[in-house]
Amino acid sequence: MQLARVIGTVVATIKNESLEGRKLLIVQSLNADLEPQGKPLVALDAIGAGTGELVFWCRGKEASFPFKREDTPTDCTIIAIVDSEAHVTKGKGRRR
Repeated sequence: MQLARVIGTVVATIKNESLEGRKLLIVQSLNADLEPQGKPLVALDAIGAGTGELVFWCRGKEASFPFKREDTPTDCTIIAIVDSEAHVTKGKGRRR
C-alpha cells in the first residue's frame, strides 16, 4: 500500500469489457511529508475517490482483489480514502 493524491481523471472511449462502468483516476505518489515523488500513475478506482483526495493504492496482483471478477485487468488500484492528513503526518496535517 502506498500513499497518493488524486490529481485528475482519465477518459477512455474504448476499454476492456471488464472495466466498463469503472472510473480511472490519475494519482501522484507521496512521501511521508505528503510531497510528490515519482511520476503520476493511472489507477482503477475501487472506492469512489475524487480529485484532490488523499488515498492509498496498491500494485501487482493485489490490485485486482477488490473486484468480484478475477479477470479485471489492473496493476494499480485505489483501495482507501484517508479521511484526515493528520493520520499520516503524525498530527501535522489538516482535517479534510
